[in-house]
Amino acid sequence: MEHCIMKKNILLVYPEFPLTYWGMEHALKFVGKKAPMPPLGLLTIAAMFPPDYNIRLIDLNVTTITDKDVAAADMVFLSAMIVQKESFHNMVKLCNRLGRPVVAGGPYATSCHYLIKGVDHFILGEGELLVPEFINDFEHGTPKKVYSTNEKPDITMSPVPRYDLADVDLYGTLLLQFSRGCPFSCEFCDIAELFGRVPRLKTPEQFLKELDCVYK
Repeated sequence: MEHCIMKKNILLVYPEFPLTYWGMEHALKFVGKKAPMPPLGLLTIAAMFPPDYNIRLIDLNVTTITDKDVAAADMVFLSAMIVQKESFHNMVKLCNRLGRPVVAGGPYATSCHYLIKGVDHFILGEGELLVPEFINDFEHGTPKKVYSTNEKPDITMSPVPRYDLADVDLYGTLLLQFSRGCPFSCEFCDIAELFGRVPRLKTPEQFLKELDCVYK
């Protein structure tokens, strides 16, 4: 007897930024764009899922979300910076109301997870080492509340981001990441705290592959 393989529906949501100088919301209107750049972190996480998962991205900076969008998902992933926390918490409340599990990561969750309520699972830090572990636990029915590690992943093993999930015509620019980590100690920046002080680089071949993907 053949078994029917049910695809798992994963919704990736990028919370909305408040109106800020850095968002360029007013300037982008002159060139017909809605946001400066797509959420590269979530696009990279999307590439870590096995092919039997159905992945969808909703960026609240370029579109809206409905109850139907959330209800159709088996699980909702959120990633946000601290400045996005109001929209982040609104999304958590929406998912809680509709009974959908929430997985949270990114700078806000990594820095403040002990203050955040309503999230089922936290992935703290960089995803390359933790997301595959979470997926494996999820598939075996044993997902943990918190996933974290002090180990820094080798980003030469990082997958090509799923640029195909984003409507690139809505953005002013596209992002490619070549390195992580910073040796400096700027008081206004949390990059060294999140990614370490020793820069890690992708290979030129890897970077060219990502450029080719963006071009296509």
